[in-house]
Amino acid sequence: MPAAPKQRKIAIVGSRSVGKSSLTVRFVEHHFVESYYPTIENTFSRIIKYNGQDFATEIVDTAGQDEYSILNSKHFIGIHGYIIVYSVTSRQSFEMVRTIRDKILNHLGADEVPLVVVGNKSDLKPEQRQVSLEEGRQLAEEVNCAFTEASAFLDFNVSKAFELMIGEIEKSHNPGQPAGNNKCAVM
Repeated sequence: MPAAPKQRKIAIVGSRSVGKSSLTVRFVEHHFVESYYPTIENTFSRIIKYNGQDFATEIVDTAGQDEYSILNSKHFIGIHGYIIVYSVTSRQSFEMVRTIRDKILNHLGADEVPLVVVGNKSDLKPEQRQVSLEEGRQLAEEVNCAFTEASAFLDFNVSKAFELMIGEIEKSHNPGQPAGNNKCAVM
């Protein structure tokens, strides 16, 4: 008899208009949302298979953050890990990644938490890009987390982002497991 799925809760955070909802809807419902409607908060569920184990995953798609907004306290209750999204076409959203990470750590009173940084909209034209792939990788190494670029539009690396998140959560719950020589996975 297969093991019961482990329960995991993930919050998707980031600046406004970076594609948090598009990534989530693409992952859960397998389609791209063409229109932009600012999110207050939505919750989605999906089973994620990771290393042969099923994870019943609740995904909390949050409202966009800016440097003055405060993450709602409920975004910290029972959350196992955070996906911080920025747009590769927005330097400002990229610069907010560290601020959002610091808000999370300060609120939790922790030195680290399972995180994945996702540079979304990687499908857009090179002349629209304001953040290079290398800058994203470097930031992830500096803040000690997993990283990938993705495109919700093309469904590129969307599943990978959520699988990386489950991997980071599992590493934090099983620190003795061999996971390479550091906590950062760069895809």
